[in-house]
Amino acid sequence: MVTADAKFAAAIKVTFLYVALSVPLKLAFALGIAMVLNRGMRALPAYRAIFYLPSLLGTSVAIAVLWRQLFAADGLVNSLLATVGIEGPSWISNPNYSLYTLVVLSVWQFGSPMIIFLAGLRQIPGDMYEAASLDGASTTRQFLRITLPLLSPVIFFNFVIQTIEAFKAFTPAFIISGGSGGPINSTLFYTLYLYQEAFSYFRMGYASALAWVLVIIIAIFTAFSFLTTKYWVHYDD
Repeated sequence: MVTADAKFAAAIKVTFLYVALSVPLKLAFALGIAMVLNRGMRALPAYRAIFYLPSLLGTSVAIAVLWRQLFAADGLVNSLLATVGIEGPSWISNPNYSLYTLVVLSVWQFGSPMIIFLAGLRQIPGDMYEAASLDGASTTRQFLRITLPLLSPVIFFNFVIQTIEAFKAFTPAFIISGGSGGPINSTLFYTLYLYQEAFSYFRMGYASALAWVLVIIIAIFTAFSFLTTKYWVHYDD
């Protein structure tokens, strides 16, 4: 697997790049929206439902098909770019851009971590911000010194859950690439490669070994994440 399988190395590279890009961007976007909603506005339940909807639909086959049409060479994205005089590339068939379309799809599914962030923000006492304001702390300093430390358990939870989900991502890559992981293995997620070995080539033993490697990778990541919590996660005690 490690020494003689080039597709294994390609799948590992693509998957780790996808995780490294999609998870931080999704969490940052989710936290930003949660902070906006936490300021208080009318029809807040409606906004929460609207923003949460992509998390329910994002992993479906229908959304993956829609995404493929949006980023096709003659899709809506390129049509909008053409209105301002920009000739867009073929996002899906170009290996330089294909993975990033899946990253954008992942970030679009920010609703689930956003709801959790919003619940965490509601637990931070408002008098702490008032005291900081009286002491002359800027909004940025309040965010760095109050919001992030007190929200760190929620950030840690979302980070672990979303990273595991990113490692397990399958449907978008399968639908958008037509099951091939192309072009030039640029969207060959590890789970997609495992599927190919099991159900395209019927190498069930090898696919089982690939599955165990994925389990080990996720277990090592999770264990490492828990070991680092003492340096940046702050609980009530």
